[in-house]
Amino acid sequence: MTVQPASTEIASRIAAIIEELKDLEGPLLPILHGIREEFGHVPQAALPVIADGLNLSRAEVHGVVTFYHDFRAQPAGRHVLKLCQAEACQSMGSDAVAAKVKQLLGIDFHETARDGSVTLEPVYCLGLCACSPSAMLDGEVIGRLDDEKIEEIVAEVRS
Repeated sequence: MTVQPASTEIASRIAAIIEELKDLEGPLLPILHGIREEFGHVPQAALPVIADGLNLSRAEVHGVVTFYHDFRAQPAGRHVLKLCQAEACQSMGSDAVAAKVKQLLGIDFHETARDGSVTLEPVYCLGLCACSPSAMLDGEVIGRLDDEKIEEIVAEVRS
């Protein structure tokens, strides 16, 4: 993967975020969150700017960005649907839920619909084990998923 240099505008916006947060203890995560809030994702071109600003290697920054699922290299869709794939949800049918959602949306995990309406992501526990299978749509948790709820969710993200 080749990292393209950040445009002057993007680099200056990233530099402002770094400058604002670099004196925090452990500033990398707050900076990455700030960049995600600013751009909706963490552009690959931001990695060398962050590394230089914090005196880290690009590999260290890349490792943190790729470790955490909330940091993505491309913008997400207008909606983000996260389906729990942890053991409790699996035991209550999350595999069937995921298969149905994927079929209805025409995408797989880590993909965004062509129309940009929704990004589908797996997560490994939403803390709703007693209400499994569960999901999170745009930050709102949904428990006890069944066919009716799945169809409501898909209709909502498609509208």
